[in-house]
Amino acid sequence: MALYARSLRPDELTRLETLLRTEGASELGKRVSIILLSTRHMGVQEISMAVGLHPINVRKWVHRFNQKGIDGLYPRRSPGRPRLFDEKQRQEIIRLAQTSPNTLGLSFSSWSLQRLRSQLIQRGIVPEISAEAIRQELLKGGLVFEERHWVPRPI
Repeated sequence: MALYARSLRPDELTRLETLLRTEGASELGKRVSIILLSTRHMGVQEISMAVGLHPINVRKWVHRFNQKGIDGLYPRRSPGRPRLFDEKQRQEIIRLAQTSPNTLGLSFSSWSLQRLRSQLIQRGIVPEISAEAIRQELLKGGLVFEERHWVPRPI
């Protein structure tokens, strides 16, 4: 069975033509082209060759347009894994690791990852964090563990 985009209302046609002019060869422009070609009863295989996308993707965009209209052609945020920490939290993790525990009134003189973890949570910097996540953040922040302290990586 052939798949085609539904008939366009006049306002949709105008908006799609405007988008095609402004978006050109961008991803959104390709999606608009798919719909315009499909409304002219061009087949999925032909559209696929014309826009340089796999037929599965052409079908996906036609279905999405038929279900959601023009708004369905815009990219959606990929769910992915949410970020663990924001930039402020990252900076606080690095700052705490570089601060001497003694200056904070703590009874030890060097940080372990578990001690850092405990202090980050107690101080409300993060609600929860693993020792491995701390280690990775410190390494990303340019620190290395040297002589029982986290210090900036030598250049």
